[in-house]
Amino acid sequence: MPYTSPVSDIRFILDHVVPFEQVTGTERYSEATADMVSAILTEAGRLSDEVLAPLNRVGDENPARLENGVVRTSPGFDEAFRAIAEGGWIGLTADPEYGGMGLPVALGTPITDMMSGACLALQLNPLLTQGQIEALEAHGSDALKQLYLPKLISGEWSGTMNLTEPQAGSDVGALRTKAEPNGDGTYAISGQKIFITWGDADFMANVCHLVLARLPDAAPGTKGISLFMVPKYLPDDDGNPGERNDLRVVSLEHKLGIHGSPTAVMEYDGATGWLVGEEHGGMAAMFTMMNNARLGVGAQGIGVAEAAFQHALAYARDRKQGKAPGTGTIVEHPDVRRMLTAMKADIFAARVIAYECAVAIDMAKATGDETWKAQAAILTPIAKAFGTDVGVSVADAGVQIHGGMGFIEETGAGQFLRDVRIT
Repeated sequence: MPYTSPVSDIRFILDHVVPFEQVTGTERYSEATADMVSAILTEAGRLSDEVLAPLNRVGDENPARLENGVVRTSPGFDEAFRAIAEGGWIGLTADPEYGGMGLPVALGTPITDMMSGACLALQLNPLLTQGQIEALEAHGSDALKQLYLPKLISGEWSGTMNLTEPQAGSDVGALRTKAEPNGDGTYAISGQKIFITWGDADFMANVCHLVLARLPDAAPGTKGISLFMVPKYLPDDDGNPGERNDLRVVSLEHKLGIHGSPTAVMEYDGATGWLVGEEHGGMAAMFTMMNNARLGVGAQGIGVAEAAFQHALAYARDRKQGKAPGTGTIVEHPDVRRMLTAMKADIFAARVIAYECAVAIDMAKATGDETWKAQAAILTPIAKAFGTDVGVSVADAGVQIHGGMGFIEETGAGQFLRDVRIT
């Protein structure tokens, strides 16, 4: 069945459950009027339903692939990404000084929710770019901000984060990628990174990598890690993509899900990079991007849960079983109703937690109040963990409601479970 963005459910939570009115009552977010919020949610829902959702199955069946060093993306992803970029959705919460709209995270989070429910594989691209935008806003030099933020916010360029290496997964301190000073303020980055989501795309003018690496005098462990901006193409004097940098996609991973999202193995061979933040302060700078991603990934889990629930509900309303007179569809079966009710309740609870977290983030920014900062710090990991756990449990229940048909790929129930497992 086609996905329908839950705009009315989202509006109910913003209007009646979380204190969104406190956010819009601050000077920082005073332009987010009720009419503006309603219009933005409606348009985001339309884009999700009409443009992104039809590509969910397309991306699954036609994965991104590497051809002669070029990442070829799934059919339709180019045009859909352009619709996201040209609509201003990437820069919704970004600093207006660089072309963003400066709107609340409590408005951006529902949009991530809807777009992820429509097509998670594609939505990962703007999510990572938004995280890079926040990291540069917080830690980038004025020169880096002026050069990169307008391009990232407009969607002309995209952003990634490069942490993981073959020997350094959750133990980030074990990374070996090196950064050698070039003597002109730039650094030569050498090493290999794996699991790089949207590491390249044939429809992007430039891909900007935030790379964790070690300077020659680095201390062991995480205390010796620095962060660098390493673009695919080196910007020329006018800020446009120029000479190709010394980096490449070695291969793309063959994954359980999110087939439309290219997950790359990246090789850096003395690639030119610029320091972001302080030397040996890379973890603190990268955690700004990762914290942004934690709430965003929680919203992704909620979005996929919503899509899986809608799919299961439609099947249950249509599927007839039993020969007795008056036997209807399986939505009337008590255990099916129990599962559907639990799915709906869990989605609602996860949304409330995620949106409450977003409100706390906004209020902390708008007021500087330590209480709001503490609330945001507490809720961020909860919103991530619960949102993604609900995504997996709801998608699993969706397969169960389909019975044996849930194990058949053509029904589409399995894709939600395969995709959401990454969150």
